[in-house]
Amino acid sequence: MDNHLIEHIFSGSFLTDEDILRVFSFQYAYNIVYREWCDSIGKNVKNVRAVKDIPFMPVSFFKTHRVVCGMFEPELVFESSGTTATVNSRHYVKYESLYEKSFTTCFEYFYGNIHEYCIIGLLPNYLERSNSSLVKMTDTLIRLSGNEYSGYYLYDFEALAALLRKLESEGRKTLLLGVTFALLDFAEQYSIPLKHTIIMDTGGMKGRKKEMTRAEVHGILKDSFGVPAVHSEYGMTELLSQAYSKSEGQYRCPPWMRILVREASDPFALHAAGRGLINVIDPANLYSCSFIATDDVGVAHPDYFEVWGRRDNSDLRGCSLLTL
Repeated sequence: MDNHLIEHIFSGSFLTDEDILRVFSFQYAYNIVYREWCDSIGKNVKNVRAVKDIPFMPVSFFKTHRVVCGMFEPELVFESSGTTATVNSRHYVKYESLYEKSFTTCFEYFYGNIHEYCIIGLLPNYLERSNSSLVKMTDTLIRLSGNEYSGYYLYDFEALAALLRKLESEGRKTLLLGVTFALLDFAEQYSIPLKHTIIMDTGGMKGRKKEMTRAEVHGILKDSFGVPAVHSEYGMTELLSQAYSKSEGQYRCPPWMRILVREASDPFALHAAGRGLINVIDPANLYSCSFIATDDVGVAHPDYFEVWGRRDNSDLRGCSLLTL
C-alpha cells in the first residue's frame, strides 16, 4: 500500500480528496504523536469524513516530539537552524530516496529537466550544517545536473562573477540558488546583466542586514542583474515538498501539495482561499505528518498563495521569510 501510494503521489496527477483521506487514515493509525493530537481535539477516523475535517498538527511539535509513523531508523535527520535561545525542529526521514523523489519531481515540474541547468549554490553558513534540508536538496541538484561548472560558492564573489559572465556568454541555462543576505552582498559588489540565469531567493537574513521587505530585496536584485523577476522557494525543515514562485511572491504547489488557511481566532476554521495562517498538506511526508499548521501568515488564492511573514511571537528560523 505504501509503495503504491508513493507512486501515485508523484504520478503528476492532482491528488483527490479520497487520496488525502487515505494519507490521514494511515498516519492516524501509525503516528502516535499525531493520533494523540487528533484524539485530544476529538478527531478520529470515524468523524473525519472530508479534508476540511482533518486536524493539522502545530509545526512546533517537531521541536518537542519525534514525529514518525511506526518505528524506524531514519536515513536522514533534518534540523532547522536557530539561535541558542531557540529549540530546533527535527524531521526524521525514513527514506532518503523519498525526499530526493519529492524535490526532483517538484523541480522538474516547474523548471524542466535538471540536466539542462548549471546549478550554483550561494549558501554560506548553511554549508556548515550537515543536517540542512536545503543543502541536501542543492547537493543533489548539483550532482544530477551533471554540469562541470555546477557547485558552491561561498564568499569568493569575484570567481562567481567570472563564472556567471562565462555562462552568460555561452548562453547556458543557469540557476543561482542563494540565501537572501548572500545574494544582496553579491549584488552590492557586482552588477551583471543575466539573460540566461534564474536567481532564486531561498530566504535567510539571520540578522545580517537591516529588515527589508521582499519587494525591496527583489528590487535590488532585479536592478543589479537586469532580470525581470526573482524566483523564490517555499520550504521548511518539517516538509519534504516545496512550492515555487517565479515572480511577485506568488507561490504555486506541485500537484500533490495543498495550501489552506486557518483563522487566527479559530484554528479549526479552514478556508481554501483568503487571508490567514498557512496550513500545508504535504503527502510526501508520508512517514511523519502530512498535515502541518505553520506559523506563517499569508493569503491563499485559487491557483497560488502568498506569504506575508510570521505570526507574532513565533520563533525566528534561519530561513525566516521576509515580510511584505
